[in-house]
Amino acid sequence: MLPIILVLLVALILFGAGFALKALWWIAVIVLVVWLLGFVIRPAARGGAKRGRWYRW
Repeated sequence: MLPIILVLLVALILFGAGFALKALWWIAVIVLVVWLLGFVIRPAARGGAKRGRWYRW
């Protein structure tokens, strides 16, 4: 009985890790797209001549 419970527990942990990694990949892709869009869509600077940064750091 104990080996069956251990196998099911390991399968549950691996399934959870796989789901979490897949979710993290989707989040990473979304962040990358937003970051790349920031280079294309930048507001103009106050002077109007030079384009400003879309981030503040």
